Amino acid sequence: MPTVLTILPEGFEEIEAVTPIDLLRRAGAEVTIASLTENIHVAGRTGMILHAETSLAAVAKKTFDLIFLPGGPGVINLRSDPRVASLARAQADAGRLVAAICAAPTVLNAAGLLENRRYTAHFSVAKELPHILADERVVVDGKIVTSRGAGTALDFGLKLVALLISDEKAREVAKAICA
Repeated sequence: MPTVLTILPEGFEEIEAVTPIDLLRRAGAEVTIASLTENIHVAGRTGMILHAETSLAAVAKKTFDLIFLPGGPGVINLRSDPRVASLARAQADAGRLVAAICAAPTVLNAAGLLENRRYTAHFSVAKELPHILADERVVVDGKIVTSRGAGTALDFGLKLVALLISDEKAREVAKAICA
């Protein structure tokens, strides 16, 4: 089954992290939740605390089929850690999937991954990412997948299932959750 690395910073948007993780796991993907720091208890923007399985430092040298970055105010922490942009760039250079939702596409932009690509993101980062496709819920351009925000997390997660496993598996998961 495909492997996924989800990187959680303090202040991550809970819906944007948990929804895709849940859908990917339902589909059979092996999702590793890694804390950006050494603290495996990571607080989201509304105070929910997720228990990460590991730290980014412990898995940074491993290979994953997909690296997924959730959004929220914690994106500032993703952006300030050079390992994240470096991992995203290496992932893309290797021809593997990179996904970001909400404000997290700014990390991809900082890594040089959005140049000459179609993408979307949360309207709050439109000044920094002026070519946002604001009417698109999920945009796939090659191996880069972006989405707008918490309200699009279900569409985003199902698209990741379709890309990693199959359209049929995405439909099966959608039906099981009445989506």
